[in-house]
Amino acid sequence: MTVSMTGFASRKAEALGYSWTWDLRSVNGKGLDLRLRVPDWIDGLELAVRAELARCLSRGNVSVTLKLGRDSAESGAGAFRLNPAALTSALTALAEIENTAINLGVSLRSATTAEVLALRGVTDGNETEQPDIAPLRKAVMTDFELLVLDFQAMRAAEGLALHGVVAAQIEKIRSLSAEAVVEAHARRDAQAMALQDAMARILGVAEGLDEARLMQELALIAVKNDVTEELDRLNAHIVAARSLLQETGPVGRKFDFLMQEFMREANTLCSKSQSKTLTRIGLDLKTVIDQMREQVQNVE
Repeated sequence: MTVSMTGFASRKAEALGYSWTWDLRSVNGKGLDLRLRVPDWIDGLELAVRAELARCLSRGNVSVTLKLGRDSAESGAGAFRLNPAALTSALTALAEIENTAINLGVSLRSATTAEVLALRGVTDGNETEQPDIAPLRKAVMTDFELLVLDFQAMRAAEGLALHGVVAAQIEKIRSLSAEAVVEAHARRDAQAMALQDAMARILGVAEGLDEARLMQELALIAVKNDVTEELDRLNAHIVAARSLLQETGPVGRKFDFLMQEFMREANTLCSKSQSKTLTRIGLDLKTVIDQMREQVQNVE
């Protein structure tokens, strides 16, 4: 099945106190070029994403973006998490200060709750803890695998449309090639008569001319202008192109090379045509081949 290198997919999900958005898109490219923007604090995530894409894709300029953040409720709860040991130590110290002040006859204002919370260590006891990110990485990668499935489905749909376009262009090339064969046969008879007339005129005005040598030269001219080989190769390329459309693996590179061969034969056909009709057919062939080349550049 023909697969396009153009595709797009996105997903949103949340789990473990986090929410995230995946964005995956690609355009055509000579090879597989991966451009990733994922959080570097999730160890192993970028490597896992690259491995998954390399397993599924063979060509294309691919960009991946992951936007990830903590849920607001989770973030708010974490901001006021108390450290019981630090709170006890702070209150004990405040009590000692107040008792000492009373013994010395000094009057102190009582500390407010906000001031107690602002004391070092009372609310930052859990800030230094490093959460286990393995469950988060697993959840994010599970969602990424679903994203890749959506992405591949879109590339397959685009490839199905490409398949139809390229198949129609191959059929157009076949039709033009068949028309060229008919014209080439008609031109051959006309050329033979023209060469005979030319030989008769030359022999009529030139004395002592080697007729055998003249016949050889005219035969060489006829061979150089013959387009049978070009038309045969065009038909062989048509068979090869149809075969590529039926393959299941990546065929884009093969199609690129085949288009070069198609164009080479069309150019030679035009240069040898010596016929308005055959020249027109050759130009039509070049137009269709160029259009087909643009399409197959999107094939993976």
